[in-house]
Amino acid sequence: MKFTNHSQQNPTSFLLMGIPGLEASHFWIAFPFCSMYTLAVLGNMAVLLVVYSEPELHQPMYLFLCMLSIIDLVLCTSTVPKLLALFWANTAEITFGGCATQMFFIHGFSAVESGILLAMAFDRYLAICWPLHYGSLLPPEAVGKLGAAAVFRGLGLMTPLTCLLARLSYCGRVVAHSYCEHMAVVKLACGGTQPNNIYGITAATLVVGTDSICIVISYALILRAVLGLSSKEARAKTFGTCGSHLGVILLFYIPGLFSFYTQRFGQHVPRHIHILLADLYLVMPPMLNPLIYGMKTKQIRDGALRLLKRGIVQS
Repeated sequence: MKFTNHSQQNPTSFLLMGIPGLEASHFWIAFPFCSMYTLAVLGNMAVLLVVYSEPELHQPMYLFLCMLSIIDLVLCTSTVPKLLALFWANTAEITFGGCATQMFFIHGFSAVESGILLAMAFDRYLAICWPLHYGSLLPPEAVGKLGAAAVFRGLGLMTPLTCLLARLSYCGRVVAHSYCEHMAVVKLACGGTQPNNIYGITAATLVVGTDSICIVISYALILRAVLGLSSKEARAKTFGTCGSHLGVILLFYIPGLFSFYTQRFGQHVPRHIHILLADLYLVMPPMLNPLIYGMKTKQIRDGALRLLKRGIVQS
């Protein structure tokens, strides 16, 4: 499918290009994305069901994990169904409202996920460095407040970005991306995009910078506490409880930062490589996060097995 940009002030819809240079392969590229999306939905739903059905898992660590699963479901569902429709049925058109909504959910819930990962690092710090006071320092109501704070901060930061997008006039309709990524849409504007550029970079750097620094500090304190343990087995067990969280953090931040900054400054990165990685970023972490926690966390594995056995018996 060939797209042509043409002048049109305030279009009612945009056209998503997909992956430039790989248009002939869109049909086949959709299959692995469909498989990953299916695994992401099943895996995160399984985590939610296991934690809900096991009263002993109603603890801060697993409640935060449920929040992470919900966010991952929102992130991949806001992009993959439309991406599959584009790749399989060439339905490239998306309304301006739909585009703004998709952008709000993608960037807003990415910021929310960063906040939840920070809360999970704080949870691990309290559990390991203050074990005797853990229950009093982080009661269930505090978990809810931390989750609500992450949601309000993430969505609150993205609301002005969406408003700034709505005020622009557009000279083109073809979005050189597979979804409504903020900068890909802003590049279609006729002029006056500096507020969008400044706010977008500032908000993303503030969220990621603040959260990543706090996470590093938390794990530095955790590392100091773990190295102070006298038992080798205790150190290994404590490291094991943090390993899954560290894996999820790296899986979220590294490709996310690469996608964000190459969209703005990576002129030498081939466009199809950047867009393909950006697409994978929104489906791979949601797919892998349940697997990482399932393999690393015995309570999740045991709960899933008990749930499976109950299902077999009832059937």
